[in-house]
Amino acid sequence: MLGCGAMQVMPHLAIGMPGGPEWMFIIFVVLLLFGAKKLPELARGLGKSIGEFKKAREEFEGEIHRAADEEEKRKIRAPEGENHKAA
Repeated sequence: MLGCGAMQVMPHLAIGMPGGPEWMFIIFVVLLLFGAKKLPELARGLGKSIGEFKKAREEFEGEIHRAADEEEKRKIRAPEGENHKAA
């Protein structure tokens, strides 16, 4: 057998969304780090970043859907074209 520490299994940490006390602590730390005057500026920047991310995600999803539609149309047209050539 190996030593005591080698075979011990680390318990799994349950990490989820922060609750009320955790959010209060996070807000308190942010206030200490940046100060009350910087918070609106940080929030604006965060909002713009989130908006840009959503826009880029929507454009990417649109491209994926368009490519899938074009591929499906190509698959549908290919057998029709082959049938006409054989006849």
